[in-house]
Amino acid sequence: MPTYSFTVNGETVTVDAPADLPALWALRDKLGITGPKYGCGIDVCKACTSHIDGEAFNPCVTPVAEIAGREVTTIEGLADGDVLHPVQQAWLEQDVAQCGYCQPGQIMAAVALLRRTPDPTDAEIDAIENVCRCGTYFRVRQAIKRAAELMRS
Repeated sequence: MPTYSFTVNGETVTVDAPADLPALWALRDKLGITGPKYGCGIDVCKACTSHIDGEAFNPCVTPVAEIAGREVTTIEGLADGDVLHPVQQAWLEQDVAQCGYCQPGQIMAAVALLRRTPDPTDAEIDAIENVCRCGTYFRVRQAIKRAAELMRS
């Protein structure tokens, strides 16, 4: 079986896996990183949203062979030690989570948005396609705006 090396949350890892194994399963099953959630497996719900080389991607539809040699960040790697990322802090301040299942993907999508657009409009925030069955979209929007403020200060 082939092996693939890549960096996850600052640590170089190697996994034995078929080339077409979804990166989500390499992360969850082979490496024990459970922040990215399995929702649909077809790039619709985006519960697994993580970052590859700083850009949002969905590991449920990305083969492990495509992440070889690259840098992957999951929700587990977002904070700086005990210091939460401003998006994580804003999520807590705005009491966004209900069931919490989609929240890692939502947060990672928000971080990617704020990297591209430091002061997003409501329309830009609403363009995030992550699905939340609890319907906390209003609080997600408020948290992203708060995180943008925190990041500017």
